[in-house]
Amino acid sequence: MALMGIQLVVSLLAASIMQRMAPHCSFARWLLCNGSLFRFKHPSEGELCALAGKQMPKQTRRDRRQNGESKPLTVPKDIDLHLEKAPVNAMDALVLRFFLEYQWLVDFAVYAMGVYLFTECYYNIVDASKEVNIGAIWCVLTVLFSLKTLHTLMSHYFRSEEGGERSVCLAFGFLSLLVAMLVLVVREDYLEFGLESGFSNLFDNLEVFAKQQGFADWSIPVTKLTVKLGLAAVCAYIGALLAFPGLRMAQTHLDAVQMNSDSPLIQILLHMSFLSPVIVLVLWVKPIARDFLVNAPMGKTSVTIVSSAAFDSIRLWIIVVLCVLRLGLTRYHMQAYLNLAQKWVEQMKKEAGRIAAIDIQRKVTRIFCYLTVVTLQYLLPILLILFSTLALKALG
Repeated sequence: MALMGIQLVVSLLAASIMQRMAPHCSFARWLLCNGSLFRFKHPSEGELCALAGKQMPKQTRRDRRQNGESKPLTVPKDIDLHLEKAPVNAMDALVLRFFLEYQWLVDFAVYAMGVYLFTECYYNIVDASKEVNIGAIWCVLTVLFSLKTLHTLMSHYFRSEEGGERSVCLAFGFLSLLVAMLVLVVREDYLEFGLESGFSNLFDNLEVFAKQQGFADWSIPVTKLTVKLGLAAVCAYIGALLAFPGLRMAQTHLDAVQMNSDSPLIQILLHMSFLSPVIVLVLWVKPIARDFLVNAPMGKTSVTIVSSAAFDSIRLWIIVVLCVLRLGLTRYHMQAYLNLAQKWVEQMKKEAGRIAAIDIQRKVTRIFCYLTVVTLQYLLPILLILFSTLALKALG
């Protein structure tokens, strides 16, 4: 342990426990399969025929050979169909798309949080300023793995034959590029992202490095423009990744608010969770946040409510609390998504005509099969913000 360091030992121990305990104890699996979420079972053809008031057609093997493919069973759309509820269990979750990716990433985030908390306690007890912060490395890895999973989800939209999803991702990407370029030209007096000081330190080091390598034609303005364009391109890429998670979040939020219409407290928490990105953005608007608290106007004088260092810490803790709030409301959003099956059936009853029984079964089943995709779209933006904040705090 003396040769490896206690941080590295704890990191290796966490990785080993995660690998061995995943089949037996998984937070990701418990999150979906703890019995609090209910899915809707698709009706069988016999049940649909009984509701339509006719008998199930029977065909012998001889009839199938003579007639070829049988005609699909159709039923009236306005039948009195009520879907049967069933709790989501571990066996059901095994057939879900991206379940293994979801389980591994969420479990990795849980262990990364444990390693980060250990390193924070370790740094408070021992003077380890000369050691590498392993907790920050785990946080950065969680951010990178989250981006990779978002990229995998977006690639499926790009491979879609219809092309509508591809257009949405590209539109959000170009919109994010425009917003990023506008933010880059805003002065630090209004948006305190620390870009100017960061650029100054970066280019001072690059200039020294370039002169050491013998580059006499080193040009700061050209390089600065290149770095800013690269930063805007990264923001555009992240904006494209978050296109469908943002749209899904808006839809599940609306459905969750309607689902909890009899619980005002839950509705307030849902609205706070939905508005949390705006709260985070306001915290970095200097005239509204820092100037108001650090130099609060009081008549002709100014009063310091909190110090500048305390304000930086409070700002990060607010982000952590908002992320925890969103994580606590995961069940309501996922149940709101699963309720889309019954909602679709109720909408179908209001329509006229007939529908194939297989179409009803496919629609109900498809909603459940994409549960882990929707869960990833809900959790990944939270993990991105949470672990980026923790890494920022760990790195000072």
